Amino acid sequence: MKLATLKKGRDGELIVVSRDLTRGVSAADIATTLQQAIEAWDAVSPKLEARYAELNDGSAEGAFDLDPSALHSPLPRTYHWADGSAYLNHVKLVRQARGAELPESFWSDPLMYQGGGDKFLAPTEDIEAISEEHGIDFEGEIAVVTDEVPMAVTPEQAAKHIKLVMLVNDVSLRGLIPGELAKGFGFFQAKPASAFSPIAVTPDELGEAWQEGKVHLPLTVHLNGEKFGEPEAGPDMIFSFPQLVAHAARTRYLGAGAIIGSGTVSNPDPDGGPGKPVADGGVGYSCLAEVRMVEKILHGDSKTPFMRFGDRVRIEMFDRNGQSIFGAIDQQVVKYEPK
Repeated sequence: MKLATLKKGRDGELIVVSRDLTRGVSAADIATTLQQAIEAWDAVSPKLEARYAELNDGSAEGAFDLDPSALHSPLPRTYHWADGSAYLNHVKLVRQARGAELPESFWSDPLMYQGGGDKFLAPTEDIEAISEEHGIDFEGEIAVVTDEVPMAVTPEQAAKHIKLVMLVNDVSLRGLIPGELAKGFGFFQAKPASAFSPIAVTPDELGEAWQEGKVHLPLTVHLNGEKFGEPEAGPDMIFSFPQLVAHAARTRYLGAGAIIGSGTVSNPDPDGGPGKPVADGGVGYSCLAEVRMVEKILHGDSKTPFMRFGDRVRIEMFDRNGQSIFGAIDQQVVKYEPK
């Protein structure tokens, strides 16, 4: 099943989307918003599935052509947004670039930070930035949405609470990160609003690509129209989504609608190297910081700039037949002007 949210009021209007992403139909009579649907998932999901079947066979009343620009992030806001860092190649590169070793605990204890869930960007909404000097970066990731998760669940129990999957652009201001981390209290100003893919899908919609709580497909990233990366999301994800959810819920409950992110999708070279650009025959990258790290490791200096005003990033995932699964996050960076 594929779900989306029309831009309508603060929390939007829930719609069901056809498998090929061309058509939509309102689900407001079942649940007004996706948040309401998640909070009553066992009761409403069979009704949503029935409407999804009708939409795909052409019998749904009130169906309309889908306009991606009319869609918000599936959850325009949430009570809980936490992002992990399950791709240790990314973490290793970050630390290697500054001459630090990777602690052994990182292989058994996930990194995670809590982001701001009060306002997400729409998937085609501009990224407003105050200054290019802040080091504007995108991060292509995957995320899951849960129903209510009890405290201290096991990964096996957590898997049953994962209801939806979507993509993320976890926008980062790299120039602000070192100063914040040096305080020993984590990110805040360095993590502005994130954007999510226009479509959220149930795990079964991914078919064989959803295995062991991971998405086994490449994540495609374009920067200013050029392919920047296509790393595989499955093989190098050290911690599965059930493990990440269980980690987040170790000492607290997660409310329905909680979003847990994977961290930046990243692959090393088959020979163990730090990764190559697409132009050099590699799978590329899901963020600018990573290619800058590789440049520093290999050449002693970072040459690739962070995003500038006017730059555009597109993040998307396709099935093995070339069909877009989640639709595209397609955003341009613009200078923030107080309104």
